[in-house]
Amino acid sequence: MSHGNMNLTLKVWKQKNKNEKGRFETYNAKSISPDMSFLEMFDVVNEQLISEGKEPIAFDHDCREGICGMCSMYINGRPHGPKGGVTTCQLHMRSFKDGDTIVVEPWRSAAFPVIKDLAVDRSSFDRIMSAGGFVSVNTGNAKDANNILIPKDDADVAFDAAACIGCGACVAACKNSSAMLFVSAKVSQLSLLPQGKVEKQDRVLNMVKQMDEEGFGNCTNTGACEAECPKSISLENIARMNREYNMATFTQNKVNH
Repeated sequence: MSHGNMNLTLKVWKQKNKNEKGRFETYNAKSISPDMSFLEMFDVVNEQLISEGKEPIAFDHDCREGICGMCSMYINGRPHGPKGGVTTCQLHMRSFKDGDTIVVEPWRSAAFPVIKDLAVDRSSFDRIMSAGGFVSVNTGNAKDANNILIPKDDADVAFDAAACIGCGACVAACKNSSAMLFVSAKVSQLSLLPQGKVEKQDRVLNMVKQMDEEGFGNCTNTGACEAECPKSISLENIARMNREYNMATFTQNKVNH
């Protein structure tokens, strides 16, 4: 074989839409360079399929730089594949061996219906974010950023939480399809900074309510979400959200009584 290129067998989930039954189809990926990304490998397979007059494999992608979270695929039983801390678009084919069989599926969650093949509808995440509302501050004249003093620890934790790209790997990794890691990262990102403190209680109540309405399951406490998150978002966010939720519920009950 020239240049150490690989021949691989792909078993890919094909499904017309959320109402149709899906099935695995087998494809041959020939002469794949180990330097290609997983998505580039799919591009090559799709070009081949199109040239043969066959239907290409539908998958989501956008930035291809690990920023947008679109490239969600369940590869050999793991969200975003065998490597930790990377998205599918950052996964290189050198992570596999010549002759390997690779099984590729979409995210499996009732709250993420299949659009087609490997592409799922993650608008449930957008609706949870919308439920969180906005940060309403009577701004007056814009203040210098360095006039609002924020403790370094708070800023660091908020920044880490803000690294969440909303890809949904946490949901795909969870046996209950829980969205707790995603929602808690967004709650932390918004509530730890002074600008977000005003709506803090309403926000956590509304986002959790929307999460439940979307049909995500309960947290299992097994930590698969943190292990599979491409941005290594910490489970501490879930604990923080639970505390905020309990406080908000307590305060609301006091007001209602």
